[in-house]
Amino acid sequence: MTGAGKTPAGTSSDFVREQVAAFENNAFARLLGLHIVEARDGYARVEMDCAGKLNPHGIAHGGAVFSLADHAFGIASNCGNNHYTAVSVSIQYLLPAKGRLSAVAERIAVNETCDTFRVMVYEGDRTVAVFDGVAFRLP
Repeated sequence: MTGAGKTPAGTSSDFVREQVAAFENNAFARLLGLHIVEARDGYARVEMDCAGKLNPHGIAHGGAVFSLADHAFGIASNCGNNHYTAVSVSIQYLLPAKGRLSAVAERIAVNETCDTFRVMVYEGDRTVAVFDGVAFRLP
C-alpha cells in the first residue's frame, strides 16, 4: 500500500498523497512497474520486480536499477515544502540481482541551496547498488 508516512510541519498529508500519486502514475514509472511503498519529506521506499528488465546475462539491467533508485530519490526530495531538481547523481553497482528490488532513499545532508540523498538498493537483505544524488532547491 502506498503510504505517506509522517509529514513535516507545514506539509499537509494531502500534498504528500498528491505527490505520491503523481510519481506513482507517471508513465515511465508504470512502464517499469515501480511502486511507492512509503514516502515522506526526505524519505522514500520504492519497489520493482526485475521480471522483463533483465540484460542478456539474465541479471537486472543497470538502467532499470538506476531508474528505480532515481525514482526513490525524486519522491524523497519532493514530498516536503520545497521543490527540487537533480543536479548530480552517481551509482555504484555492487552485486547482480534478478528478483524483487527495493530502493530506500534518505536525505543525508542539507546546505543553503542543495540537499544530498543516499539511495540503497536491496534484493532482500543484499545491498545491490548505492546511489548518491544532489538535488537543487528551486525558488
